[in-house]
Amino acid sequence: MTSYPAMANTATAPASGYGEDGVYRSPRPAVPIASDPGLSLTDLILRRAESCPAAPALVDAATGDALTFAELRSAVLTTAAALSSRAGVRPGDVVLLLAPNSVLYPVCFLAVTALGAIATTANPLYTAREIAYQVADAHVKLVITVSEILPKISDLRLRTILLDGDTSPSSDAKNDTLYSDLVAGVNETEYRRPATATSTAALLYSSGTTGTSKGVMLTHGNLAAATAMMTSDQDARGDGRNVFLCFMPMFHVFGLGLIALAQLRRGDAVVVMPRFGGVADVMSAVERFRVTYLYCAPPVMVALAKSGAALKEYDASSLKFIGSGAAPLGKDVMEAVAKNFPGAEIIQVN
Repeated sequence: MTSYPAMANTATAPASGYGEDGVYRSPRPAVPIASDPGLSLTDLILRRAESCPAAPALVDAATGDALTFAELRSAVLTTAAALSSRAGVRPGDVVLLLAPNSVLYPVCFLAVTALGAIATTANPLYTAREIAYQVADAHVKLVITVSEILPKISDLRLRTILLDGDTSPSSDAKNDTLYSDLVAGVNETEYRRPATATSTAALLYSSGTTGTSKGVMLTHGNLAAATAMMTSDQDARGDGRNVFLCFMPMFHVFGLGLIALAQLRRGDAVVVMPRFGGVADVMSAVERFRVTYLYCAPPVMVALAKSGAALKEYDASSLKFIGSGAAPLGKDVMEAVAKNFPGAEIIQVN
């Protein structure tokens, strides 16, 4: 039987408002946080393979192909072993994930962090100059990307892992390795956990709205606490397993943290779309996979508000929550979405 770490104190929180110390406190009780300092974010997510091994963890919205939590654990540890033995990734190395959403995106993120290395993410639409800046600033050793992005990073002369099966004419055969070739013949038992798994896990860059884009260092502890907070409402309500649709970009903390990592840690299923392709694509996925949670940015909420007649073509009865974040949303839009989805609670997560 697996032994799990003790949880932090969950005493009732004080009344809402500013205390004498000037700190504003929520009326909600404290969120339980894993108290074992040696437990990494990867540990917290992969232990779901023991509690719900056959439950779907990641699902490709286009194909329906899925990884169960047992398969997710195997894929992460196999990828970690391959990155270590075949790509030379070591604790403290920085690996850039430069790709659209896919089932392999969180697999690779977790594989990097499982090695004690640091994952940094970037918008795949960045220009070559923007990518080069982040590569230099973060001291990137390896890039995980897709073939269509190769022309933008060819001058960097970095070792590259390609998540898709194609290479471009500009590909440097000496530096580029297909993901399928990287993991071929590698067994998850070859993975060796680093001596310390609680160091920096991610280096996420700001949007640059206040000047040059800046890297924010997040430890395993930071991410573990954040993912616990992000799922606390589900636990407080006594929810069973939920199904989240993720088209929010995983290079951003919204798609990566709030949806992918947090929900995988809880044992929820994450249905992955590469991007927002329109209301029809979203609603088709909601109907097909019985999505219960839909998080999106304000422009998508506006689209949902304006699509009343078209929405009647789809069965959206599974939806329990529709949340908007990243920027404030007007009351009129919230009310319009609520009218179109009477069975769902409409919330803002700013």
